[in-house]
Amino acid sequence: MSQGDSRLPGCPTWPQDYAERYRRAGYWKGETFGRMLRERAERHGDHTALVSGKERWTYRELDARVDRLAAGLKGLGIQPQDRVVVQLPNIGAFHEVCFALFRLGALPVFALPAHRASEIGYFCEFTEAVAYVIADRHGGFDYRNLATSVQAKTPSLRHVIVVGDAGPFTSLEGLYADSPVELTEPRPDDVAFFQLSGGSTGVPKLIPRTHDDYLYSLRASAEICQLDASSVYLCALPAAHNFPMSSPGVFGTFYAGGTSVLALHPSPDVAFPLIEKEKVTITALVPPLAMVWLDAAKARRHDLSSLRVLQVGGAKFSAEAAARVKPALGCTVQQVFGMAEGLVNYTRLDDSEDLIVNTQGRPISADDEVRIVDEDGQDVATGETGHLLTRGPYTIRGYYKAEAHNARAFTSDGFYCTGDLVRMTADGYLVVEGRAKDQINRGGDKVAAEEVENHLLAHPEVHDAAVVSMPDAFLGERTCAFVIPRGTPPAATSLTAFLRERGLAAFKIPDRVEFVETFPKTGVGKVSKKALRETLSRPTAPR
Repeated sequence: MSQGDSRLPGCPTWPQDYAERYRRAGYWKGETFGRMLRERAERHGDHTALVSGKERWTYRELDARVDRLAAGLKGLGIQPQDRVVVQLPNIGAFHEVCFALFRLGALPVFALPAHRASEIGYFCEFTEAVAYVIADRHGGFDYRNLATSVQAKTPSLRHVIVVGDAGPFTSLEGLYADSPVELTEPRPDDVAFFQLSGGSTGVPKLIPRTHDDYLYSLRASAEICQLDASSVYLCALPAAHNFPMSSPGVFGTFYAGGTSVLALHPSPDVAFPLIEKEKVTITALVPPLAMVWLDAAKARRHDLSSLRVLQVGGAKFSAEAAARVKPALGCTVQQVFGMAEGLVNYTRLDDSEDLIVNTQGRPISADDEVRIVDEDGQDVATGETGHLLTRGPYTIRGYYKAEAHNARAFTSDGFYCTGDLVRMTADGYLVVEGRAKDQINRGGDKVAAEEVENHLLAHPEVHDAAVVSMPDAFLGERTCAFVIPRGTPPAATSLTAFLRERGLAAFKIPDRVEFVETFPKTGVGKVSKKALRETLSRPTAPR
């Protein structure tokens, strides 16, 4: 594994022989995001690129606004390779900011709207971010207060840029220059941005994605999903997630010259009218939301006949639910199984009903190398369940500034240990059987047990804590915190309030708290989370 060059220390990259192979195969075409948008503006200038509420941008208008914003950001002092934490909801400014930073060569760090002080403070400090981009308010939360607290603790954070009422900070709208300025284009093999891992230990790791590797994944995704200029993609999931960004997502739709429509909320009440009005052809959901849509479709009042494809990913979609999609919504379901670190699998649109319903698809690329191994690292037979390992032209070779973790998460020959338990069919399709890592998949939101445990251990009345998953018919998994108290147990509500006060994202707050005197142990003296999960036989209600 190569540790990257001096242009951005701490970013592992592909060994030279692999990079040359991927270029020869045509996966890496030497494109950059800034140039891609420019070429789409030249080719599809008057075609609608983006719709957000009452606002609409043609490709030519979007490209021009990106140029003006890049000039304004440069005037603010933002330089190539500067890290900028971007925490915006599904609004047009999200994509203008992204592409302006891409054009500058500055690096967005994509945070989710649900993140709070614990996560945002870490992202800003760890990356030495120079700027933080937020909305003034969203979902009843004032991000300016969060920014005030984070900036006070982060010496590198010179600028807070706000969409809307900026208060004491810099208004995004005021940064659009009157005219563009000359910029040095980044190299195609430069890091373009950082995504967040759904890791199992502590706070998320940072995933460096290059222009070359990410553009290949979204280009290939757009081809697999049969996108073209007539396609209309509804971005209902948070835009900063890898799934609605590139699988094929908004970026893949831009690559195909189609139209992307942003929804502030994925509920049927918001999404169904948009599908009818904008003639949406494809959208993506996580399984719990797909179930809500299927139920809402029974009484729908809107015309959804334009919808051809409903993608479902982020967590395993049951075969029973997948079989309901076509009768309920009149469109093809496409299962998507992937990770922000790289590998993405799709069922194909012309696959048999059996494959679409019962598998999570096959890889994008012929050069996606997939191994399924047992506990000893030996390959298992076809059809047997094992640990998924992968490497390929868009799967990273390591996390940013995480040398010790990389030694555990990647094999010596560059395979990423995904933590997923899967089996492969004779046709080469993957079926997801679960997770080996200590991570809970709460309706597509990944919760690292260790991170929540560490916060609980900071409570003065908590002696020890263990967070485990519990089955849930709606979200797939919910979280339960087993707590050994110091003396009399505190109220469970006081613990969850404590976690909120520490700035933990809402989806990480345990759904259930159980007080115990001791933890069951494994034969080597570790906490047996398997035994803890087995005690969760009582039915639970959402918090």
